[in-house]
Amino acid sequence: MADTPGCCSACATCLLCPYSCQWITAKKEKRKGLRTTKCDCSWFLFLFCVFLFTLVWFYFAIIILNDFHNFNEFIFRQRKLWLDWSLVLLIATAVLISYSSVLLVLALCLQLCGQPLKLHWVHKTLLILTALVVAAAFTGLGIKWAEEWKSARISLQATGPFLHIGTVGGMTLLAWPLASFIYRTRNTGLRVFLLLVYCAAMIALYLAPLGITSPCIMEENQLPPKPALVGHRGAPMLAPENTLMSLHKAVECDVQVFETDVMVSADGVPFLMHDEELTRTTNVQAVFPDRAAQSTAFNWTDLQQLDAGSWFLERKPFPTVQSLSPADRNETTRQRIPSLGQALEAAKQSNISIMFDLRPENHSDYQNFVNVTLGVILQSGIPLQQVLWLPDGFREDVKQQAPGVQQVYGRKRLKNEKEPVLHVNLPYQDMSSEEIRQYRQDNISVNLYVVNQPWLFSVLWCSGVSSVTTNACQVLKEMKHPIWLLPSSTYFMIWIVVDCVSFLIIIWAFVLLKKCSHRRRPAESETDVLLTKINSLMQE
Repeated sequence: MADTPGCCSACATCLLCPYSCQWITAKKEKRKGLRTTKCDCSWFLFLFCVFLFTLVWFYFAIIILNDFHNFNEFIFRQRKLWLDWSLVLLIATAVLISYSSVLLVLALCLQLCGQPLKLHWVHKTLLILTALVVAAAFTGLGIKWAEEWKSARISLQATGPFLHIGTVGGMTLLAWPLASFIYRTRNTGLRVFLLLVYCAAMIALYLAPLGITSPCIMEENQLPPKPALVGHRGAPMLAPENTLMSLHKAVECDVQVFETDVMVSADGVPFLMHDEELTRTTNVQAVFPDRAAQSTAFNWTDLQQLDAGSWFLERKPFPTVQSLSPADRNETTRQRIPSLGQALEAAKQSNISIMFDLRPENHSDYQNFVNVTLGVILQSGIPLQQVLWLPDGFREDVKQQAPGVQQVYGRKRLKNEKEPVLHVNLPYQDMSSEEIRQYRQDNISVNLYVVNQPWLFSVLWCSGVSSVTTNACQVLKEMKHPIWLLPSSTYFMIWIVVDCVSFLIIIWAFVLLKKCSHRRRPAESETDVLLTKINSLMQE
């Protein structure tokens, strides 16, 4: 396939040893004059594809970190095992991407040195396993967590311009080993094919910004106001979720709404709890080991015996638990399950709104749950405009009994809406930037959940969303500006400069390596003639 003029023995050995797993390969290959075969080229192509495949998964792994706490909760409900699986994901992904990256760099350096690409069978096996693991990860993501594909599309609005620059840079650097291979190979058809593929890829990359859209490509004076923060179960990174401590920590983070979940005890007391079982966020198994942990099966007296805070210190659902002060740790251990009445009183005193779901929606006594909950709200004395009602069940009854309560819908507005929809609460994957802008123009408040990462908050900020529900209120509170904001003229200039610089570097690489190849050929020809004469003399 390609000539192997060689480089210094030490360099060749250092490159070949990890790639071919043989210390003496460099000298042997030089003596035998072996070349890179078609099979070796096929394995290099497979290595390149595995690298790209793993790189895409690495990108997905970073994106889905925004929602990974939901995955941790899902695993706990299924297996009763708590672990921060995001660490497992990141470590495994880092190992895979590092392995394929090192192999690819070695292969490219070997090509530049003119050495044969003899990939060892161990590496071939590991590459196949890497491809299978990543394929299984993508398959599992598509089956069990399909909404993350929408998250990836949204992420491109935040990363698209930078991915374009990085990809152009990577493909530009690839011009050096590609030019080296093209000038060394004797297969004209392969030369033409590689050049055409590379040129087509670069042209597509140079024109890619024509298809890149982002709400953050705008003028500074067009930036909408910063979205208000809604504390998801309070401030769950700073305190146990759905507790009064979590509510107070959320207030310290300047949240405007405390979002929670309400259930009703067996004796008719509404209380704050997300899960249908008490296992994850209380010590119910220690206090009542012989009872089923169904939340609604306990009366209020029994619920008050449960510790709703110590689990937070034991399981450490978020890395921020490590940084809690001694005073916060002490307060955490004293947390109990709060009633809705207690939460309403705290919200009234803190002058924040409260938004909640009423669970479980499929309970046979759900209408009574609605009536009991409304009774507590009306008796609490909280201004009704500070209460945001999420449950869809028996909504008309709620409107009649408490007309001042703000109705929040967990769906998009309909074409033939009987009453105007003023507030919607949706997953952030379910609304495009265009829809958010349209709702904003129509004076409809849009709250999207759950938004934890600054990149996602920046995209939604630029889109004009009214508010976001977040676990990371302490992080988003400190953001005074989106991560990036570019006027279209500035982005256009960056695009043109990057493409021009890339084009010049590619031309330079091909011209320079062509001159180097011409200098090597006379020396190689003289060596061939000398070897031929020596061989003839020996035969005589």
